[in-house]
Amino acid sequence: MDESFSVPASWYDGHNALRHHGTARWDGRDTLYLEAATSRLDVPLTELRFGEVRGESRTYRRAGEDGFRLTLPIDMPAGLAVRLPGKSEYGAWIDRLGLGRAAAIFAVASAAAVTLFLTAPDWLGPRVPESWERKIGEAMVGDLGGRICHTPAGDAALNKLLAKVDPGAVKVRAGVANIDMINAVALPGGQVLLFDGIIQQAESPEELAGVLGHEVGHVRERHVMTALLRQFGLSVLLAGANSGVGNTAAGIASMGYSRDAEREADAYARSSMASSHVSPVATAGFFERMAERSGEGKEDNAVIGWLASHPAALERAKAFRAAAKKGADYRPVLSDREFAALKSMCKDDKDVEPFDLF
Repeated sequence: MDESFSVPASWYDGHNALRHHGTARWDGRDTLYLEAATSRLDVPLTELRFGEVRGESRTYRRAGEDGFRLTLPIDMPAGLAVRLPGKSEYGAWIDRLGLGRAAAIFAVASAAAVTLFLTAPDWLGPRVPESWERKIGEAMVGDLGGRICHTPAGDAALNKLLAKVDPGAVKVRAGVANIDMINAVALPGGQVLLFDGIIQQAESPEELAGVLGHEVGHVRERHVMTALLRQFGLSVLLAGANSGVGNTAAGIASMGYSRDAEREADAYARSSMASSHVSPVATAGFFERMAERSGEGKEDNAVIGWLASHPAALERAKAFRAAAKKGADYRPVLSDREFAALKSMCKDDKDVEPFDLF
């Protein structure tokens, strides 16, 4: 070989504590030949690992030989210097690839991870076993403690209302939570909660039929676990719901669905109401009142409405009003007495615990 030379070297061979002094000879190939008066050792360059710089020398370790140390001068012929391992600045694989290429790979991997995180609920939610879903729902309801209202007349009225919007053979379970929020939610495991706040806002049982039918639609369309995974993350599967009642209620109330899912749930409600001869006009009126209450339609609220997960209340009102059929034989959902029993359910339940968000 044209490139052949030797440099001063010292080394520990890893088998005893004797330090050898001699030369390191290289003939341009893949092996470094260490030669001393009483020792000779051939070391493949690929087995050397950079150790550290000490003054005018640098040390190397050897893969598979914990006690091996080789010391060479810091100034070496260029041919050998480029074949020896250099100091790792960022990590072995980054040094091999280069910082720019490694950063590009990291950016692609990060984007893929974010995409997976954002899309996972959509394909994972409907595939969660129903037994898991039921346990999660029971844990969430359990975290509300004794804040689910019960009276014989109120329970009977709620069951009658539910039958109008849930024609399935296996019924969704419904309850009324003693929570003064204008909201209703579908929980995992086929459970639906109407908050007392929305019951008090309703002016007719037909309004509540539309609201309840919407939440039943989320259950029947398997939207619930998708929303839950998106809202709370996969930790909910392991830890149930939040430990604090206030946190649980606030988290349940803020569960969000995509606008497509909200429209599907509304469509389910309109369909089930039509099958049960329940007028959708009252539900349209409910959404119109909610739009007026929130200032929807004003210029400064237009962007917020567009970004919200729910379709605009006026859009929903229009869809429910358009679903009404002229000359249809619409029938009352509940009697005045039954509606009153539903309205006073939480007030009449002497055992229900009061709810305090804070």
